[in-house]
Amino acid sequence: MKTTVSAFIGALALGVSFAGMASAADTSVCLVTKTDTNPFFVKMKEGATAKAKELGVTLKAYAGKIDGDSESQVAAIETCIADGAKGILITASDTKGIVPAVQKARDAGLLVIALDTPLEPIDAADSTFATDNLLAGELIGKWAAATLGDKAKDARIAFLNLTPSQPSVDVLRNQGFMKGFGIDVKDINKIGDEDDARIVGHDITNGNEEGGRSAMENLLQKDPTINVVHTINEPAAAGAYEALKAVGREKDVLLVSVDGGCPGVKNVAEGVIGATSQQYPLAMAALGVEAVKKFADTGEKPKPTEGKSFFDTGVTLVTDKPVAGVESIDTKQGLAKCWG
Repeated sequence: MKTTVSAFIGALALGVSFAGMASAADTSVCLVTKTDTNPFFVKMKEGATAKAKELGVTLKAYAGKIDGDSESQVAAIETCIADGAKGILITASDTKGIVPAVQKARDAGLLVIALDTPLEPIDAADSTFATDNLLAGELIGKWAAATLGDKAKDARIAFLNLTPSQPSVDVLRNQGFMKGFGIDVKDINKIGDEDDARIVGHDITNGNEEGGRSAMENLLQKDPTINVVHTINEPAAAGAYEALKAVGREKDVLLVSVDGGCPGVKNVAEGVIGATSQQYPLAMAALGVEAVKKFADTGEKPKPTEGKSFFDTGVTLVTDKPVAGVESIDTKQGLAKCWG
């Protein structure tokens, strides 16, 4: 009882939102995101809320204080178990550290679906509904290399990553970019073991604009000739651009990212970001709610996309400067599909 109460109080402190209180007969779904401020997770919550209303499902949404706040996510899982939820949809901040809490939920009979960020190992969750993040990184890597042409062999590349724990989404996008750009990734499951001389270094952004700015400043101090920047997401890219602008480098650095939110796509249209890989969080979360409802009604668990270890919710390169051999859409089309 002590654990239940403390977990519940902790979750309330994190800004839990309830779409009604569930009775014992209700199908209750928990959505646990990394933050409630990043537009990606805001849209994810919108998708889950709309689908829950459509299906008559009770949704309870939880979020950490910042990206990387795994302790809050553990508390949320404990609360969901105690409340008798049928399933949990989670974007994990610590994809390894969250596994014991996820296993506890599964042992209690809950369906656990990882959204966007696969757990480590991926089968620690019952299913994963996600963008192919390796492909997302590979698309922007290929685009950057093709855009530079012969100059790619002398590139000076900065990597603006997520958190020190190297969650799977961070590793996949990072290593995907390297693969697309033509860098030997060594161990594709790890960031930082590469020895390509073009890599200036890595820094941490926590997936937000302030973090992107400070990380870019740090790496520019290390090498002011950086001319290619890979960013974990578009808020980090926006911060990196401000740091580049402050030193007059904003026009001669190729900045690429992943997300496809409306602010990010507008930044592509304005030339702030060269290209971004667009993912679809609203659909991702809505499909997750549908899967939990089906599980509650029939006991059936979702199946992965054929040939993959997860259910692929799609990714598309968005740029107004297309290159041969890399399929893309322009920002007009990207804005029609964006979120946030």
